[in-house]
Amino acid sequence: MSNEPQVPAAPPLATVKDIRTVYFIGIGGIGMSALARYFKARGAAVSGYDKTESELTQALVAEGITVYYDENVERAPKAAQLVVYTPAVPKEHAELVWYQQNGYRVVKRSDVLGAITNDQFNISVAGTHGKTTTTTMVAHIIRHAGEGGNAFLGGISVNYGTNFWQSFNDLAIVEADEYDRSFWKLSPDIAIITSMDPDHLDIYGDEKTMQDAFVTFGNKIKPGGRLIHKFGLGRAKEITVDNKWSYSLQNDAADVYASDIRVSEGGYEFDVQLPDTSIYDVRLNIGGMHNVENCIAAIAVAHCLHIPSDRIRNAVGDFKGVKRRFEYIVPPLKKVKGAYVQPVLIDDYAHHPEELNALLKSARSLFPQRIITVVFQPHLFSRTKDLFHGFAKSLEWADRIILLPIYPARELPIEGVTSEMILTEIDREDKHALTKEELLSWAKTHSKKLDKEFGEVIITAGAGDIDALVPALKEIYANA
Repeated sequence: MSNEPQVPAAPPLATVKDIRTVYFIGIGGIGMSALARYFKARGAAVSGYDKTESELTQALVAEGITVYYDENVERAPKAAQLVVYTPAVPKEHAELVWYQQNGYRVVKRSDVLGAITNDQFNISVAGTHGKTTTTTMVAHIIRHAGEGGNAFLGGISVNYGTNFWQSFNDLAIVEADEYDRSFWKLSPDIAIITSMDPDHLDIYGDEKTMQDAFVTFGNKIKPGGRLIHKFGLGRAKEITVDNKWSYSLQNDAADVYASDIRVSEGGYEFDVQLPDTSIYDVRLNIGGMHNVENCIAAIAVAHCLHIPSDRIRNAVGDFKGVKRRFEYIVPPLKKVKGAYVQPVLIDDYAHHPEELNALLKSARSLFPQRIITVVFQPHLFSRTKDLFHGFAKSLEWADRIILLPIYPARELPIEGVTSEMILTEIDREDKHALTKEELLSWAKTHSKKLDKEFGEVIITAGAGDIDALVPALKEIYANA
């Protein structure tokens, strides 16, 4: 059963063009902050609440958006024409309840995103994993090629330092969130579905119901639109749109795929085979073989928009990635006097077994001789309970596994559900459950006995607050 706030249904939000004052409850969320930036760019007065201060809320404040960190009905702006909330906010939130009870227009983030994009040419990217990088790649290629585009991303683009940008034209690139079926509010002209692996079972109950939601999303593609889906996605056949392309990393049975993939200096070079042409010698300068596959989907969209091959190639070569998606905190360095001075340090948002599997397999393929340590912070008690077997199997791609306590996010603890559930299932001897403080102490000791002959890779992974430890880890290993 869903734990999202149960609120009276608001009338459909047809447009936001006349909105001049907006208040966001949960403004520090990645999707909410993109909408806050949208309204700010349009000249609206924007403010909001979030539970804790973060790098993202600090950025919003620097951009002129007021952010509060306490629930205060007296201070909540009474002139708000629109109040936007995220399903992660508890239904008992004092400000949310007050606005609901006093006749304000209170809507979910998904309603606003639907209203903004409905009258634009809409490219929506959905999937239980891969969607953030793929959305950002699509938006970057379109922007780099000079075609404009309004981007609403689920991550911070390293190229532009933001999760939102606006443009001169009515073309929107949107990350389509499946969490609370919010992607049903979108009407894509082009939709990508990267995956339908089990997730959010606290909302959907079972895998079939979750996949049903993706089928419904796909069937919202506008007449004459196109679906681009991962090859082998069985239920894609239930999506009745006439125009479909499948894509794959390198399976030539797909409509779009990569060929002649070469690993080179922490990145990849490859050719792209499309139904009617080929693009040769594409260079992707970020790690992760799964990111090559994401790139194939993004290139397929760019080709549908008739962007010339040379512009696509140049845009991909300039793509610097998404913050916390196989992000090189310390990039691969050449040996100095026969030794690797520092380990490679990678930070990633992976919080699902399939994402971890892709992350660690890619690291293993890029750095086959190096010792790989993964520090993983499980996200949500419910996800850990449902998927702990899968987490254990995925983590076994690393040589050393360190688990932090579960990050609860919106949930209360579930009795008996801890990181140790995963730890006991891992078939590795070098495995540990540590607190954050213990991790930093371990890292200080480890940094003094690194394997400098073959080198080491340290990976931090998770969707909670593990990224707050990355600067400290970087400093520890920089001084090794």
